[in-house]
Amino acid sequence: MFRTIKEIMKKGFTLLEMLVVIGIIAILVSLGFASYSTVQKKARDAKRQGDLKAAQQIMEQCYSVNSFQYPTISGTGTITATCPAPNASITFTLKDPLNNATYKYTYTTSSSAYSITASLETNSTPFSISNQQ
Repeated sequence: MFRTIKEIMKKGFTLLEMLVVIGIIAILVSLGFASYSTVQKKARDAKRQGDLKAAQQIMEQCYSVNSFQYPTISGTGTITATCPAPNASITFTLKDPLNNATYKYTYTTSSSAYSITASLETNSTPFSISNQQ
């Protein structure tokens, strides 16, 4: 009924085996984290591009119902535009998904033209929309 120390030691893992397993798990976690970070950046870029496309459609809609004039864009960091009365229900607000000083929307505007640009995280070339008229 008594077991020897050798028999008891054979049932467990050695310290070296445990360290190897922990090292492999750490490598896999770091690879997964790097991949996850890239996916997040691409998702934020897709949101920026989608938001700008939607803003472009709204600007063009306002142009067609507002005596062929674009609404005035305003704001820093968060950009807003509202069509003048009686079409004030046509509006949009752009806020960057990351919302920091590096990634933000910039714009130039007049009554006959506009341009809105977003910096992208996965591409050094910014994404821009402008008037279609």
